[in-house]
Amino acid sequence: MSQSTLAGAPPVSMGFYSRIQRSVFETLEGEVHNPVSKAVEIFIAVLVLLNVLSIILESLHELHAEYESWFYVFDTFSVIVFTIEYVLRVWSGGAKYEIGVKGNAWRGRKDYMFSAFGIVDFASTIPFYLQLILPGADLRMLRMFRLLRIFKLSRYNTAMEDMFEAIKAEKDSFSSALFLLLISCLLFSSLIYIVEGHDDHAVFSSIPAAMHWFMITIISGWGNVDPETYMGIYLVVITQVLAIALAAILTGVVATAYTTQVQRRESFYEQQLREVLKDGIVTEEEKAHLKKMQADFGMSDEQVAAIADQIEEEKAQAAQKMQVTQAPAAPQAAVIVEAPIVKERVTASDLSSLDPEEKLNLLASLVDSLSLRQKSSLLNRVADSLARHSIVVETVPPKTSGSEPAR
Repeated sequence: MSQSTLAGAPPVSMGFYSRIQRSVFETLEGEVHNPVSKAVEIFIAVLVLLNVLSIILESLHELHAEYESWFYVFDTFSVIVFTIEYVLRVWSGGAKYEIGVKGNAWRGRKDYMFSAFGIVDFASTIPFYLQLILPGADLRMLRMFRLLRIFKLSRYNTAMEDMFEAIKAEKDSFSSALFLLLISCLLFSSLIYIVEGHDDHAVFSSIPAAMHWFMITIISGWGNVDPETYMGIYLVVITQVLAIALAAILTGVVATAYTTQVQRRESFYEQQLREVLKDGIVTEEEKAHLKKMQADFGMSDEQVAAIADQIEEEKAQAAQKMQVTQAPAAPQAAVIVEAPIVKERVTASDLSSLDPEEKLNLLASLVDSLSLRQKSSLLNRVADSLARHSIVVETVPPKTSGSEPAR
């Protein structure tokens, strides 16, 4: 059904069509966690495994001759199921992007059809139809494409995707290792040809033949040839050591990149979980989204629980620090004035009950009771307080009775 047809349809029909399309898309893509989506996922995975087992058993001539009809029936059933799945994925791909925007429907469908999963789904079923169209043709090689169905399981497991992402992230390291491999291949192939090569030698008859020996040695560890000279023996040993070194380098790069990719996914999940727990309310939609991410990333319930506990602990510590910061100031301690003979305790309530003159008299008596060192310290504090508040105290000189200044 074209986009123009949908645009001219009644609103109720349009809404129903869109809901069905969206529901099929979410079910096939596993974006919703319900019994139907889980059942579809398990059914497709089991059917793929049975197809691979059937292809393996069919290669045994005794079983193929005895159960050929059963193999054909099962293959036909599998092709019908995978064809329906492919058609539904192409159709429901129109709901991947916003519905109603021109071009979005076919944009989602093209994303699937030209993706790795779409190509695998198409290539794993097309040999069956080619055999029906061309019954007399020998398409046994094409029928081996049925083994591509095993890659359909990658849709339900991110291990292969993580591996590809890891290799992509470490492409510089891989390119360096491949460059080293190329230089080594040219160097050792030329040397082994110079040392061991002659017309009668089947393995080292030319530099390309020596390069073939080098690659076999790098891959398998032994090129299935015994050198005839001591220099050839040394070159073979060095080549074998180099093969081990390159394998160790590439293995280390892949292992490190894969670990980094897994940690990156866990960090992303933790970030999403923090965003969800920020307001303290987890909706059903957010819970389903986190559950899907957990399944896609292959994280266990224990890992998720540990991340959640860490977030809650951090929030508790932050709340505790906030309480300490916003705690009310402690009440001012009572001022204790130590006199040489008596100790007098003066509190804020005592001062509030006095009039200004009584406060001045009390202040004067308190100052008189202080020692010289205490008076000096008090004056310094008063001077600092006046300076902080930009208060200027002007001293008025005393008036004298005569015209001469006071001496």
